[in-house]
Amino acid sequence: MSQATEQPAERPVPTSADVARLAGVSRATVSYVLNNTSAVRISEPTRVRVREAAEELGYVPHAAARSLRAGHTRIVLLPSGHTPVGPLYSSFLDELQCALRHLDYTVVQYASLGLGADDAARAWAELRPVAVISPGEIELTAQGVELLKRSGARAVITLAPQRVEGTHALVMDQREIGLCAVRHLLERGHRRIGVVVPTAPGLDLFARPRLAGARKAVAGTDAVVEPLEMAYEEESAARLARRWRGLGLDAVFAYNDEYAMLLLRALQDAGVSVPAEAAVIGADDLLLGRLLRPRLTTVRVDMVAGRDLASLVDGVVRDPTGVGERRDLLTASVVRREST
Repeated sequence: MSQATEQPAERPVPTSADVARLAGVSRATVSYVLNNTSAVRISEPTRVRVREAAEELGYVPHAAARSLRAGHTRIVLLPSGHTPVGPLYSSFLDELQCALRHLDYTVVQYASLGLGADDAARAWAELRPVAVISPGEIELTAQGVELLKRSGARAVITLAPQRVEGTHALVMDQREIGLCAVRHLLERGHRRIGVVVPTAPGLDLFARPRLAGARKAVAGTDAVVEPLEMAYEEESAARLARRWRGLGLDAVFAYNDEYAMLLLRALQDAGVSVPAEAAVIGADDLLLGRLLRPRLTTVRVDMVAGRDLASLVDGVVRDPTGVGERRDLLTASVVRREST
């Protein structure tokens, strides 16, 4: 006859009342401390005592209960698409997420690949976010914004050139980067300018406006801009470098520093002198560009700090009445080095 194996008793889930008893405070004080409530003044020693008690017990606030009390969740949704992002934009997103977490928001990244605008809005609404920060590649509609707000979103923020009714538009105008780069080449005396257009899926969100900015720079001059398709591959760069002299160009804005470094090396391997036969300029001011020989001229892109955007999100959540605002998120300036 087999003997039944005793199962260890399950430990009870700790509650805020347990934390209050261990810390020697009221449950209300526990709630104020763990929810980072600023409206009630609580001494720092008390805050430390409550946090230490919660950590000792393994207590975690119940998100659903907290949402019921507040009337909304603390979820900020960051939809992600299929566009590969560079180091600059990636650092901006990392800083934004850290700042939002510091403000006691839960940041959720949502894969939105393949979703149309209204389908995306419906999918996001199911999570009942208090705020949505939508990338430019997903073009929200006024109907989508209204759906999100009916589901509890107090802030809908778009990172796109066109403002959608009911949103805050934070503009990352990529045209400024192409405009700045080609103006510099014009000032250096170049008149036949190539502009690298990456073939990678999704990058047209950035490449098209950068090309448009380049064309705007030469408008009304005798200079010309020629788009140059190129993949982020050594062989693709090598093919373009081998064609260089036949193209009759004297300079190139290579989309960003990564593409510029790839092309610059290929030009050198093909015996094309930089900058004598081909002036090269990139964008983003990456460290590696300064280590090349010749050192890479670039467009420095200064973006609004992620913590500033997090503060804006928090402000709109607290007071969602001031919609329709438009702010520019980036400025561009040239850092001239040896490649031009």
